[in-house]
Amino acid sequence: MMNVYCEISAVQDTKGSSKSFPKHETRHLSEHKNIARCARFSPDGKFVATGSADTSIKLFEISKIKQMMLPDSKEGPVRPVIRTFYDHVQPINDLDFHPQSTVLISGAKDNTIKYNFYSKPNQYGENRCFVFGVELTDIFTLCLKCVHRFFDFSKATAKRAFRVIQDTHNVRSVSFHPSGDFLLAGTDHPIAHLYDVNTFQCYLSANTPEIGVNGAINQVRYSSTGGMYVTASKDGAIRLWDGVSASCVRAIADAHGTAEATSACFTKDQRFVLSCGKDSAVKLWEIGTGRLVKQYLGATHTQFRCQAVLNDTEEFVLSIDEPSNEIVIWDALTADKVAKWPSNHIGAPRWIEHSPTEAAFISCGTDRSVRFWKENL
Repeated sequence: MMNVYCEISAVQDTKGSSKSFPKHETRHLSEHKNIARCARFSPDGKFVATGSADTSIKLFEISKIKQMMLPDSKEGPVRPVIRTFYDHVQPINDLDFHPQSTVLISGAKDNTIKYNFYSKPNQYGENRCFVFGVELTDIFTLCLKCVHRFFDFSKATAKRAFRVIQDTHNVRSVSFHPSGDFLLAGTDHPIAHLYDVNTFQCYLSANTPEIGVNGAINQVRYSSTGGMYVTASKDGAIRLWDGVSASCVRAIADAHGTAEATSACFTKDQRFVLSCGKDSAVKLWEIGTGRLVKQYLGATHTQFRCQAVLNDTEEFVLSIDEPSNEIVIWDALTADKVAKWPSNHIGAPRWIEHSPTEAAFISCGTDRSVRFWKENL
């Protein structure tokens, strides 16, 4: 896979050298009964799930979506929604898929994480748990109370979580460790909560910096190896954490000024973090130095918990312009804006999520709708 960042620190912006973002076609997939708030693809790109303010989760199969989009489909109407889960009592904030087994987790405003199964067991025939090689109690303190929901999407009739974890705070974001053995929850608490997936015990890092009262975590994401994780917080800061010791290795306190930092994610080589904030800025940071490498401007997002994402090849950055209800795309290397498309949502999109494996993405709207976008071939 091409990595456009390998020499990014030595490359100067050169107008006219930006790549063109391929044309995409889009299709309305489904509607929730209230705002569609978040989405997540499975690591293999075969499934995507969406979460809503109506407390439901919809699971889509990508092959069925593509079949539905064929102009000459002879098999009659295709339903891309293969499961709908109902188990939260307040709006869904975030979702994630287990990296090996068919478990979908959701975090919500009801202070819970719920687990759902959705298909086959892993290569071991079970959910196995491995530790970092360090005693967790050496670097973490136990949470006094730990709820998140786990869904099994292999069972066609399953509509409720098979496992629930009760947290002490509003669960704003969730992220599985790449091994699948640990789960991070970003909450209204300023420090991410770590769960052992085998025991469901909750831990808090004992090596934490001083974080003010406005340090609630909007998003938490592991790096591709799990060696680090990143948090984007309401105080405008981006913080990088060691994945084993859970110590904060770098804090970019004013990453988005006094505005909320709403999203943060690693590049695949773990050298950079892409962040988004309510200051209407999308920024690329060098992890080793904390230096601002690129800034992607020209999209306004001051109202919602907007996120910026890289496409599957990491050649482009995508985000949302709230006033115009448009999807904005930049060349990742030059930071030039290369496309601005109508979102086809009524009202601003609330979430955008790119497939990790192909030129396709999902947008979720204030209008309750879910749309799928894929490159025109």
